[in-house]
Order: sequence, then structure tokens, then C-alpha cells
Amino acid sequence: MSNMNAIVWFDIYVDDLDRAAAFYQTVLGRPLEPMEDPTGETQMKSFPADMSAYGAAGALTKAPFASPGVGGTIIYFASEDVAVEEARVAKAGGVVIRPKFSIGEFGFVSLCQDTEGNMFGMNSMK
Repeated sequence: MSNMNAIVWFDIYVDDLDRAAAFYQTVLGRPLEPMEDPTGETQMKSFPADMSAYGAAGALTKAPFASPGVGGTIIYFASEDVAVEEARVAKAGGVVIRPKFSIGEFGFVSLCQDTEGNMFGMNSMK
């Protein structure tokens, strides 16, 4: 386990899967893919992922046992320049909570809220 990253998957819980998918597709500029839940309990749309590459894969998930909201966990999406995606947030129905700011040697971050009330971040080096 020592050579593995701490995160292997993420779920972003939503109330309206189509609305949330439209938001993230607009902001991130990439399609989400329908995904079957082997348990049959949830509806999911996954973010495209290369499972052999660095980083974690995940999905938007509508589930009877969890709901969206601002909490202690924030997912950060990789970006070339967070200002580009940040500019799409309001038009897609979200809110920019903290506009692009420096995190020193680790680049820049933007903190936003999606259409479901979830806080998320974006990170870029420029």
C-alpha cells in the first residue's frame, strides 16, 4: 500500500443528476459518462479518467443514503489555468466562493459551489 495515493475514488453527491452533470460539463469543458452502479441503489455519471494516470477517478452520484452540501471535504479538479473554468461557473448556475488565489509553490486555487450546494476547488500551476 505504500506506493498508492491516498484517494482512489470520489463521489460528489447531488439531488439532480442531469443539472449537476450539465454544470460540471460546462465548467470543466469535458463530458461526463453514464455509469452503472453494481448495487442498483444509485444513479451515477463519471468524470472521464485514465485509471493508469496520476490522480483519482470519480462520479456525480444521486443516492438515497447521502445528500449534497458544504462540508469538510473538498475535491480539487486539475486545470491549466483555473481562471478559465472559474469564468464559466456563474453562467453554469454555480457561485465563485473564493476567486483565483496563490498557494505559493503549489500554484493557484479557485473555490466554487456547484448547483447542488457542494463546494469544490480547481488547481492550476499558472
